[in-house]
Amino acid sequence: MTYIVKPKFHHPALPKNSLGYTHRDYEGSVSTLCAGCGHDSISAAIIEACFELALPPHRVAKLSGIGCSSKTPTYFLGQSHGFNSVHGRMPSVLTGANLANRELIYLGVSGDGDSASIGLGQFAHAIRRGVNMVYIVENNGVYGLTKGQFSATADRGSKAKRGAINNDTAIDLVAMAMQLGATFVARSFSGDKTQLVPIIKAAIEHQGAAFIDVISPCVAFNNHLGSTKSFDFVRMHNEAVNRLDFISGRTPITVDYEPGTVEIVEQHDGSKIALKKLNAEYNIHDKLAAMSFLLHHAAEGQIVTGLLYVDSDPDDLHAHLATVETPLNSLGEVELCPGSTVLERFNASLR
Repeated sequence: MTYIVKPKFHHPALPKNSLGYTHRDYEGSVSTLCAGCGHDSISAAIIEACFELALPPHRVAKLSGIGCSSKTPTYFLGQSHGFNSVHGRMPSVLTGANLANRELIYLGVSGDGDSASIGLGQFAHAIRRGVNMVYIVENNGVYGLTKGQFSATADRGSKAKRGAINNDTAIDLVAMAMQLGATFVARSFSGDKTQLVPIIKAAIEHQGAAFIDVISPCVAFNNHLGSTKSFDFVRMHNEAVNRLDFISGRTPITVDYEPGTVEIVEQHDGSKIALKKLNAEYNIHDKLAAMSFLLHHAAEGQIVTGLLYVDSDPDDLHAHLATVETPLNSLGEVELCPGSTVLERFNASLR
């Protein structure tokens, strides 16, 4: 495979974050995907999110499987750790890496073929175990590398480029993620950077299994009339449940005012906003309501996007297993081989 490397020259006037990095420091190789592919927009959103969070690139580990989506880690975070696994096996590789070194930020990138078909079991177990990760599925409803067959997320009744109708029930990875125990669940659209960037930032900061399903149209095989994953269809049927922004930790601003009244609130930067309290129509902490909301709008042909569910008190696999604070790859011989006396005491505790 040929990679086109970008020049290392940085214009001195490029904006920098608090670490002194520019966007270029979070980029990778030049994309070899089709021009206009939604996956490239997702890569751009990941770059923007990491830039705005001022993440040191060496603290991020990006992992993928096989497919157009799994090629995309080559196109972002070129200075981060990376591993491209075999088809559908990214979740288990990520789980092992996370157990070995909990101090990295784990970003798993997959596709609807990689996660909803051959890797469905891997996806399910990584989510239910609560691995601390950001799991992004770049969902286009087709197998792009093998010329556009329906994937397991293709909606029943949708039409292929050559006219075939899909008669199989679609797998909804968002609903599965919630049912399996993900503590942060969102769906977005590759063409909506305003929504996608803060979702990715919030997922990175979340402690637990964060899952993001991103509808990402395939311009070569699934962007035509009759497709439910095309740019036009998603724009026409997008039901956004919330307007999103993400702000890193600061002293909380609190207000207390009656429903129906207006409150002027001064922000950290000195600006002021006017708030009017309305009855909340969507509660991101209610899993049952979120699943019902998804099913209702799916029946109406609507694609629900936004932050769909978040657990306000999450934990992760390390908490479940009560692992040591020190990353396993940093433990020495004394810690790993404590001697026969300790082993005998441990064995006795299991009898």
